[in-house]
Amino acid sequence: MGNSSHNINAILEAIEEGIYLIDQDYNIEYMNHAMIKLHGEGTGEKCYKILNKSNEICTWCKAKSVFEKQYPIRWEFHNSLMGKTFRMTEMPVKQKSGKISKLTICSDITASKKYKKKAKSSENDYMRLFETVGCGVYISSKEGKFVDVNPAMLKMLEYNKKDIFLKKDIKEDIYAEPERRVEFQNLIEEEGRVTDFEVDFKKRTGEIIPVLITAHVRLDEDLEVVGYEGIIVDQSQRKEMELEIRKTNDFMNKLIHSSPNPIMAADMQGTIMVWNHAAEESLGYMSKDVIDKMSIEELYPDNQAREVMKFIRGEEHNEKGILRAYPLVFKRKDGVEVKGNLSASILYDNMGREIASVGIFVDVREKLEMEEKIQNTQDQLFQSEKLAAMGRLTSQIAHEINNPLYGIMNTLELVKTEIPKENRRRKILDMAISETVRLAEMLKKMLSFSKPDQENKIPIDMNTVLDEILMLHEKQLREHDIRITHDFMPEIPKIKASKNHLRQVILNMVNNAKHAMPKGGDLHVKTSCNAKDIFVEMSDTGTGIKEEHLPKIFDSFFTTKGSVKGVGLGLSVCYGLIIDHGGDIKVQTEVGKGTTFIINLPIIKE
Repeated sequence: MGNSSHNINAILEAIEEGIYLIDQDYNIEYMNHAMIKLHGEGTGEKCYKILNKSNEICTWCKAKSVFEKQYPIRWEFHNSLMGKTFRMTEMPVKQKSGKISKLTICSDITASKKYKKKAKSSENDYMRLFETVGCGVYISSKEGKFVDVNPAMLKMLEYNKKDIFLKKDIKEDIYAEPERRVEFQNLIEEEGRVTDFEVDFKKRTGEIIPVLITAHVRLDEDLEVVGYEGIIVDQSQRKEMELEIRKTNDFMNKLIHSSPNPIMAADMQGTIMVWNHAAEESLGYMSKDVIDKMSIEELYPDNQAREVMKFIRGEEHNEKGILRAYPLVFKRKDGVEVKGNLSASILYDNMGREIASVGIFVDVREKLEMEEKIQNTQDQLFQSEKLAAMGRLTSQIAHEINNPLYGIMNTLELVKTEIPKENRRRKILDMAISETVRLAEMLKKMLSFSKPDQENKIPIDMNTVLDEILMLHEKQLREHDIRITHDFMPEIPKIKASKNHLRQVILNMVNNAKHAMPKGGDLHVKTSCNAKDIFVEMSDTGTGIKEEHLPKIFDSFFTTKGSVKGVGLGLSVCYGLIIDHGGDIKVQTEVGKGTTFIINLPIIKE
């Protein structure tokens, strides 16, 4: 018996929970080692004095219920003095003497409480994340049903009720291509997980959306696959952005390749990256032969590539990183030199580092040829103006001399009648009269020469003449920032005129408009008619004509230009030619706003 008592005490001492025994007067009869470790030795003392450091019975004490009702009680108690929480198991113990004591087992559940609280918090966090995350989260069975999905998944596929969605067959109702579900299952069961599996889903409305699935398998206790869980990301916006980027890239490529001027780009090592169609035509190299294969330096003569980069990087000639209209001669593949102007710039990344250079080359050969043709035309026109002015001057001189000359001739004839034929003086008079007649004939020829050329006049469409002249001058005027617009009357009646003379007039008018707009502007040409005449209006937005100059603008040798060529013959020639065709020229002008010349010419009569 003694050994049994000894064994029971050994067992109680070995138990990690605190155990103590009190009598009905709250005196501690026994404390095991764990209880002493928690509260200190207190056998024979009042329990509330040891456990709660108080001189009064604890307010939470359950001893009375245990003694009176004679059944066990389990409850939790937080000891604020120790900062610990205990699970209390109290029960009545009947001793051999018949005395009833209360046995209490104190289990420290502080750590367990914290773990449960943390686990509850984690569960709440998970549920909150599950409910609020922006992408779809799901759990599905292997057989093809959804076990659970979050609101984002329902919203993505436009389902309002979760219970209806959970009844859907994943393979047939959700996958746009059911065979992709089989492909997904084979992949995830083989690897245990899938990442960014791209597939198309069907919305409730039947609309197809692209999604990415990242998931892993769910296993049972026997490590058998019972389902899958993961996230689904809607790729619609990304796909739309990719489409927009692709459209933008396509547009930029079309823009680059449709440019009439060569466009080329190279990385900072000089390797060509961009080469458009115009570059192929102008320089003779095909894009497949230069992109990623050829250095841009090979196109520059005499090692000028480094000089160009120096100009681009410098700030003394232009804005840093930009080069405007740099005159340059490129060499074609066949060795022919191509003259032009290069505009170039350096491309930078977000960190400001140089990543590439891009250039636009303007081939000016056609421009130089056109300028040469226009210069020749202007020289011919200038020569014609000089000849016409000289003719008018000759005409004026001839008229002035003619009248007194005929007076001299008449006087000589009169004197001749008074002198006998055999008189020697009569021979002198005959000689004088002969020379006077010769002089009159010479003046007559001069008058004939001074008249405008009597070219054949044929039916002319004025719109055609104007269109030809404007087309010839369009590029030159555009380079002077002058925009040409026109408003031609359809099927305008024809006039009878010399085509060359009309061209001379229009060319002169266009040239005057160009000089009136040194900083650029607009030239508008309009045709119209009434019952008798057609009208050509040429309006510029130039400097205008001062009021004091208006009466003289059609006079020979009058000019407001400071250049040597400005000898004042243009408008006077135009005026003479139009008058010769039975027409007239009028002018409307305002200083600082522009000038309009209105030419009227008679319509061919039936």
